[in-house]
Amino acid sequence: MSYCTYCREPNISQVHIDYHDHVYGYPVETDNELFGRLVLEINQAGLSWELILKKKKYFELAFDGFDVSTVAGYDEADRDRLRNDTRIIRNRLKINAAIHNAQQILQIQAEFGTFKKWLDDHHPRSKDEWVTLFKKRFKFVGGEIVNEYMMALGYLPGAHDENCPVFDTIMTMNPKWSQI
Repeated sequence: MSYCTYCREPNISQVHIDYHDHVYGYPVETDNELFGRLVLEINQAGLSWELILKKKKYFELAFDGFDVSTVAGYDEADRDRLRNDTRIIRNRLKINAAIHNAQQILQIQAEFGTFKKWLDDHHPRSKDEWVTLFKKRFKFVGGEIVNEYMMALGYLPGAHDENCPVFDTIMTMNPKWSQI
């Protein structure tokens, strides 16, 4: 089986292989999962993706299952709780961005019905267009974060090499992504 280039690197960990085979580039349907992916991408900034993948379950616990409504209502006590949770990345700016972004997703839901619909309605776009769109609403969303987030969701190309078996699986699941 031919995998993407990065999966053939020596000493690649199983957590990367599992992410590649079952998550990266696959369509996501729920707003909570979309939000959770955004939280993880933001927290990866300046750190290794492997670290974030290993801490994913702790992020999910700390952020109430990535429930958008719950996180949007976080107060100062919640911020303190997160800043003191040694299982996650305790960066104040990243924590504040997660809460702000949850609030923005609630506004998007009020306008468009769902965050997923908002993303679909803006598809297809180039990386630069996605970055511009995200920067209008969200915090801590530079070019690399938005690029990785949109590739991980399948809205931008590049998640998988075309000769990777996962590429064909994803294209079968959602042929409209071949428009990107």
